[in-house]
Amino acid sequence: MVGTLQRVLVCSPRTAGWNQPERAARWRDLGFLHAPNFDVAQAQHDALCRELTAAGAEIAELPPAPDFSLDAVYTHDASLATDFGLIVMRPGKSNRVSEGALHGSFCTARGIPTFATIEAPGTTEAGDIVWLDSKTLLIGCGYRTNAAGIAQMRALLAPKGVEVLSAPLPYGSGPSTCLHLMSLISLLDEKTAIVDLPWLCVETVELLKSRGFRLIEIDDSERDALACNVLALGEKRLLAIAENRKTNERLRQAGFDVRTFPGSELSINGGGGPTCLTRPFVRA
Repeated sequence: MVGTLQRVLVCSPRTAGWNQPERAARWRDLGFLHAPNFDVAQAQHDALCRELTAAGAEIAELPPAPDFSLDAVYTHDASLATDFGLIVMRPGKSNRVSEGALHGSFCTARGIPTFATIEAPGTTEAGDIVWLDSKTLLIGCGYRTNAAGIAQMRALLAPKGVEVLSAPLPYGSGPSTCLHLMSLISLLDEKTAIVDLPWLCVETVELLKSRGFRLIEIDDSERDALACNVLALGEKRLLAIAENRKTNERLRQAGFDVRTFPGSELSINGGGGPTCLTRPFVRA
């Protein structure tokens, strides 16, 4: 999750239909803070893509689909890239279930095979999944990823020598709010993580410490602005939301090169930061 980003999948607000009135009208049902402003969101997504390109990443964009919702812009959740191929997720948010198959077909056409598909009653969203190292996967268990989904992931990856650990997630604001494991932790390099410490469960904190991770805490005042959602670009470079100035300064003081893009409409409104907006395929 922290190697040099080389290939990444995105889905722009235009592709996700933020400019279509019938889709935009569902913003309340999807947990957005307010009705989306398409022009601002698209401009912010363009800024995100410029930063990805400047970092040396090749960008691919999903094609439009009739069953996309506004949430499709948060491409991270519907699939998980592994050394063995793509794992197609089965999101716990019902409006997103169809996205996984679209990721799978898109990647197959580009030479990335599907390794496995999560099946009912299991649910998994990649926003709940953190690679602690190449052989250890930490998966948050909550409203979007359930125990059955984690069990399937464990059965799929055990023969490949990958250990799957489960991390209980807090109730937060309840099932209507998207609280992923990656809402509370993002890896910055092989042994550094940015965390929302008060919201992580004790066993997760102790696990990270036992594995030698240095923990950098977000500024509490920026929690609702997704300060913990930071994308590692590799080589100590990070991509973060510009509005989180205090947390970003902490990261710079810790020795990281922090690049930013404005996320008021694209990220904060819909609850998805730079990790959510990207599905990395290839890292070096």
